[in-house]
Amino acid sequence: MEQLFQKQILPISLDEAWDFFSSPRNLDEITPEDLGFRIVSCAEGEMYEGQIITYKIGIAPGLSVSWVTEIKAVEERKAFVDEQRFGPYRFWHHRHHFEEVANGVEMTDLVHWALPFEPFTWPVKVFFVKPKVDRIFQHRRQILEERFGRA
Repeated sequence: MEQLFQKQILPISLDEAWDFFSSPRNLDEITPEDLGFRIVSCAEGEMYEGQIITYKIGIAPGLSVSWVTEIKAVEERKAFVDEQRFGPYRFWHHRHHFEEVANGVEMTDLVHWALPFEPFTWPVKVFFVKPKVDRIFQHRRQILEERFGRA
């Protein structure tokens, strides 16, 4: 199982952070364009426990797959968890945590993930998927700084 841990402080209010991140429709804005990421289905309105969201995402040039996630837990203005139900991973669990700090909001991502058919997919994981996951979150960090500023 792989783990990604990232913290970022944004110079915005907790309400502003929650409004942005708790809307699944904003994922498109913070995902690298070359992934061909698009939301296929998502209920309108506020995020809620049990919400199912379906996406298409590119896993290789010219090859996209469906990715279905469920919002498993919501702690209003504090945290939420999304988990993959169907998609490219054997396991995907992503906890988003928000905490008000002196100069804004500290946003923490903790992702645990694994590929199917490990250890046979080890080379794919090491040379392709892990760098791609890291790049997605680096891109996200950059886009959020451009949108909200740097603390």
